[in-house]
Amino acid sequence: LPYLLLTLLLVAIGLLVLFSASYARAYYETKNAASVFVNQLIFAVMGIGVMWLISRVPYEWYQKLSLLILAASIGLLVLVPFIGTESGGATRWLDFGFVSFQPSEIAKFGVICSFAAIMAAHTRDMKTIRYGVAPYVVILGIIAVLLYLEPHMSATLIILALGFILMTLGGTDWKYLVGLVILGCLLVAVYLLTKGYTGGRISAWLHPENDPLDKGLQVLQSQYAIGSGGLLGLGFGRGRQKYLYLPEEHNDFIFAIVCEELGLIGATIIMLLFAALILRGYWIALHARDRFGSLLVVGVTTLIALQTFLNIGVVTGLLPTTGISLPFFSYGGTALSMQLAEMGIVLSVSRQMKPTKAG
Repeated sequence: LPYLLLTLLLVAIGLLVLFSASYARAYYETKNAASVFVNQLIFAVMGIGVMWLISRVPYEWYQKLSLLILAASIGLLVLVPFIGTESGGATRWLDFGFVSFQPSEIAKFGVICSFAAIMAAHTRDMKTIRYGVAPYVVILGIIAVLLYLEPHMSATLIILALGFILMTLGGTDWKYLVGLVILGCLLVAVYLLTKGYTGGRISAWLHPENDPLDKGLQVLQSQYAIGSGGLLGLGFGRGRQKYLYLPEEHNDFIFAIVCEELGLIGATIIMLLFAALILRGYWIALHARDRFGSLLVVGVTTLIALQTFLNIGVVTGLLPTTGISLPFFSYGGTALSMQLAEMGIVLSVSRQMKPTKAG
């Protein structure tokens, strides 16, 4: 129950903040101030319904279907370079008319599900290369290459970090983990050298004032929004940066609007709600009935934690701009539905938890 209530509370707050953040842009661009909010609300209601249904499905099914889920996610990634839609210089979306989505979101769950299934089946062999390293490196390598073709740096980093954390908790020998860290650093370096726009983002992050009207615009306007919020904020709906000053104010940089309108106190409360959701997720993982359920919840919870930390880090200037959305808040109906479906999986595991001793 606490996990469900935290999820619903974050979704509700996210919808309210999205309405405020998107109001100005929706009005100027479509003459329909409620269009973005209504679309997100529809997907939120659908997502909550899906969450409830999935919470009633035995999570063991995902262990049996793990390789099929992984294969489907890889297949969708393969389609992106051929039939994907381009936006902002990158091809990351598949648009089938009635629905559009980023296959990388499904790939994240594919990694979680397949890793948990393999680790649960080979618990005693996790110190070996055959079952403790090889299958995971192959999976991550295939997905990383496909994401490189888009390109999609943020999704690549999240999936690699997610895979590493699962391998660490799953029992992979530390010597192999150190080698994977070195390999990962080399791959990131190659990515930065071959994708010039990424270097530009780092430069804009370090010195946004050098290009305030282009590459540094997003960073500077985000800082203006956060700074103007102060302790208590300007008040809900009274933010100024959303009036076409701050790019992606209803998407990747929605947390800047939170800081501007709700202030430090409001932003802190929202971060505490995320922290409570994440901690509760790990608590459920610790009390899961079996190893697969535990690793499945760890993966989903870690994914939410990574996306939340990275998004807030980007918005506050702690990290370079990476294009990572804030769970439950950023605009994106299919992403929200996917997140709620994953919450349903956690709830499914929690329904079958081992009984805890009283006192």
